[in-house]
Parts: sequence; C-alpha cells; structure tokens
Amino acid sequence: MKIRKVVIPVAGWGTRSLPASKNIPKEMLPIYNKPVVQYVVEEAIRSGIKDVVFITNRDKSAIEDHFDYNHQLEAVLDRANKTELLGAVHAVAEMANIISIRQKKQLGLGHAVLMAKEVVRYDDAFGIMVGDDLIFGEDAGLVQLMKMTAETGLPSIGIMEVPDDKVNRYGIVAGEETSPGVYKVTDMVEKPEIGKAPKGSNLAIVGRYVLTPEIFDYLENATPGHGGEIQLTDALFSLAKDKGMLAVKMKGHRFDAGDWAEYLSANIYFALKDKAIRDGLHSRLTELLKKY
Repeated sequence: MKIRKVVIPVAGWGTRSLPASKNIPKEMLPIYNKPVVQYVVEEAIRSGIKDVVFITNRDKSAIEDHFDYNHQLEAVLDRANKTELLGAVHAVAEMANIISIRQKKQLGLGHAVLMAKEVVRYDDAFGIMVGDDLIFGEDAGLVQLMKMTAETGLPSIGIMEVPDDKVNRYGIVAGEETSPGVYKVTDMVEKPEIGKAPKGSNLAIVGRYVLTPEIFDYLENATPGHGGEIQLTDALFSLAKDKGMLAVKMKGHRFDAGDWAEYLSANIYFALKDKAIRDGLHSRLTELLKKY
C-alpha cells in the first residue's frame, strides 16, 4: 500500500497562541530557527512523502510562501556570499510539492479533512498531520502509522498516555492491545469529562493519522456537533466500528506547540542541540531556574 500524500490542516484561528498569533499564523511561530509547520513537513519528508496538502484560509498565505522561493532574499544572500544560509533557504523551497485548498468556513477538523477529498480520494491511503503537533525521534510519528497500515490494510491513529486529569482535553480511545503499544479500537470519545473516559482509558489521540478514503463517506454523513463543527473523532469511531482501526503509541518526543509550556520546551529542546549556543543557554537556564 503506497501512501503518497499528507493532509495538514492549518486553517484554524490559533486562539491558544494569542496574542502572538493575532497577525501571524500560529504555524509560522518560530521554534528555535524554524517555523512550527516546517518541522511537521520535515517529518512527512522523512516518512517518504513529498506531496503536502495544506487545508488553509485566506489569511494563511505566509505558510505557502514559506515553502516557495524568495528571489529577492536569495539575491541578497548570494551577493553577500552567505552560501550556507542561501542553501538553507533553497532547501525549504524544494523540500515538498505544496497543494493548497481553502477551507472557506472553519467547521472543525473533520470538515477540514473533508476538504481534501478530491485530492486524495483515489489513493490507497493518506496521512493527516495536525499543524501544531510535533513529534521527533527515529522511526517516530507518521512513519509508525504508515508501516502499520501498509502491513494490515487498516486505518491507524497515533495515541499517547496522558494524566487522568487531562483526558478532557483530547479524543480518548479504548481498545484491546494486540501487540505492545498497538490497540484494536473498541471505543472513542471526544474530550470526555474527567472520570468518564471510555473504560477508564487515558490513551489520547495525538495529531497523526493514516486513513483510507472511506473516511470521507463518514465525514459527509456526520452530524455537526457543538458550534456546528464536524468532529473527526465521530467519523473515526464509525469507521472503526464498521471496518476496524488500530491505535499506535507514538515513539519519540512530542510537543504541543499550541500550549505555551510545550512550545517553550520545544524551543529549549532544539536550542540545546546546537553546539554553538548550548553552553551559554544551559548556563543562563540554570541561573534562571535557581531564581524561580
């Protein structure tokens, strides 16, 4: 089963990141020296995917522009003989084939995925990556799900364990563990009340999915929920009941860039990997931690 495309919904308002995202797409906020969305696209590239489908809106053109050439900037870098920076800028423009689809009304994640129907419906399966959910590590993230779906033919979703007092922030799944870290989905609820998660589960859906085009039938027939939004979780559970679905624990490090503590932690994580600033940053952080 060949998976050739990934859908990245980026049309949301980014209210969790206000006021920083008032005039800048939250996906373009920097984590160390790259915008959030570039890390997501780089994960797709590492998974072997080159076709990236952004579900966007009229105010998010900066995302598409980031993955294009900037001839004026490149000329400046070339004249200044800044070859390393010029190479980095070129690499971003050449890393993926970008396809943009406008979600003219923001009606939920399920509706955003539905917008991609005409682009991916003839594929065997396709990936979905949430644009502010970051996962790093060897063979971690989307590639885990691609391998699982290729082996089993079943759609698969990424999960992680969360504290019991935070299950109301996520879609929660329950299932039968068929192999270490892999579950056959038996129940799924979007943001259950604390203490009312299915079967007491704390397995939360994170922003990685590999789905078959059958999902579009379920999304088209989904009943809009709160705020008139079409919930992806509801369609996923219907598909799971009818056709089967696997939930896979994600490896590696995961950061939710829409949460300020997680966003700042991701900045520190990548900055500490840079030998040029690591010692200075470590010293400064130690100093601040002693004070606070």
